[in-house]
Amino acid sequence: MATFTTRDGTELFYKDWGSGQPIVFSHGWPLSGDAWDAQLLFFGSRGYRVIAHDRRGHGRSAQPWGGNDMDRYADDLAELIEHLDLKDVVLVGHSTGGGEVAHYVGRHGTGRVAKVVLVGAVPPLMLKTADNPKGTPLEVFDGIRKGVAENRSQFYRDLTLPFYGFNRAGVEPGEGLRASFWLQGMAGGIKGQYDCIREFSEVDYTADLKAIDVPTLVVHGDDDQIVPIDAAGRLSAQIVEDATLKVYEGAPHGLAQTQPGRFNADVLAFIQG
Repeated sequence: MATFTTRDGTELFYKDWGSGQPIVFSHGWPLSGDAWDAQLLFFGSRGYRVIAHDRRGHGRSAQPWGGNDMDRYADDLAELIEHLDLKDVVLVGHSTGGGEVAHYVGRHGTGRVAKVVLVGAVPPLMLKTADNPKGTPLEVFDGIRKGVAENRSQFYRDLTLPFYGFNRAGVEPGEGLRASFWLQGMAGGIKGQYDCIREFSEVDYTADLKAIDVPTLVVHGDDDQIVPIDAAGRLSAQIVEDATLKVYEGAPHGLAQTQPGRFNADVLAFIQG
């Protein structure tokens, strides 16, 4: 198991496999780097160096009481990239990880970055406001906070249904994915996961998206019940100057796990294009 210690003294876990052009994966909430297993195996087997870290407060990384905010998440990613001295990096971020990737660029630029992939990502802003009428009401995020605070084990198990679209008519629930999601969620710490809710819901990433000046692929399912496409993927693709939007019809939030074959092929074509 590989770890490194950030400048504020937090130990972070990461996987670093293969060789070649590096692809760094940032996971969604409340998961860990294990969410990317299908991608790590696929790209690592095709001549890429694949790296996936567990965000602080998540997975096997340390669980600090403080510092669970997007500024620190982006700086952690920057320190990992510097620690491994990665160059010509492809950054791939899902959900909250998409916010982390965008905020990394906003704070640290694209000097080490070749391309960006945002998947079901939270930017530009999830919260419904007067200027963002297609966003999600604050009451929904308060409900998530309540679920995590009072019984996160049950909350995470229930969340798997809309996360993977298993609550849709005719869709067979994948019990393996549900179990994996729950295990990853419960491996993390409640404080970091609770704090992270604000970071994926109330942080405005518009300026970060405008700072992305490398080719960008935006992938989003049009049946995403967690991060609705109209307030996220469609807007992000408009804001990022050199962005391509790829919409997966009927796909859920966790599409990289429910449709790994299609997703991996699309990302590979984008990287090689």
